Order: sequence, then structure tokens, then C-alpha cells
Amino acid sequence: MSFMLTHLTNAWQVDQAILDEKEKVVIIRFGHDWDPECMEIDEVLYDIADKVKNFAVVYVVDISEVDDFNQMYELYDPFAIMFFFRNRHIMVDSGTGNNNKINFKVEKQELIDVIELVYRGSRKGKGLVDNLRDHSTKFKY
Repeated sequence: MSFMLTHLTNAWQVDQAILDEKEKVVIIRFGHDWDPECMEIDEVLYDIADKVKNFAVVYVVDISEVDDFNQMYELYDPFAIMFFFRNRHIMVDSGTGNNNKINFKVEKQELIDVIELVYRGSRKGKGLVDNLRDHSTKFKY
């Protein structure tokens, strides 16, 4: 489903997408378009894009095509979802230890909830918001 989402094909477009949006959360999925995990998360992003269009905008970046951010944002996972608001990176604490990005599979409703949290928190000036669901592994064994 990545072909249905807006692709950013160079670093300038990524910077402009982050800089130009003043009232909505900018969601960028970094990853490879051919990766099966990216395809799954792209389908989730496509499904929710219409539901969050009033307060968020979704973009897709292929990290093999645009490699300028790979080292800066430590983009080594199959995919990474990052949030920006008014030219500011918004971090999400999910209990995984990595607050910079979401690099694990999430369901549609959970992602909508996270986007709403990011929007509300960033409008209040917060740079870090707490996810409602704890994704740490301490309760899974």
C-alpha cells in the first residue's frame, strides 16, 4: 500500500514536509518499500490516513533512496515511524527504551491513539508523550 501514500524522494522534500506543516502532526514512515514488514505498516497507515487527516499527515520515505537521515535517526530497523510537529521531533515513550521512533508493529486503533496523544501533547509544548500501552517485554515471560 505504500504506492497510495505520499512518497518523499529526497532530503529536501523531507525537510520541507517537516518545516511547512504548522498545524498538523507530520508522520513519516522510514523503511524499504519492498520489505514485507513495511508493506504491513503501510497498509495500516493507509487505512488510518483518512481518519487522522484533520490533525496529521502521513508520508513515506524509502531509506535506500533517501539515505541522508539513516545515521542521524539511527534507521537500521525494517521500518521506523517518526512524528514531527512544527519542525520539532516528538518522541513517544512506549516502554521499549527507544523513544525516538516506533519500530514495532501496531494495530490501527492503537496507532490512531498514539497519533492523537502526539497531537495533544505537542500542542501543549511537550516533546515526549507517554503511550497508553506499555510495549516493554518485562510482562511477557
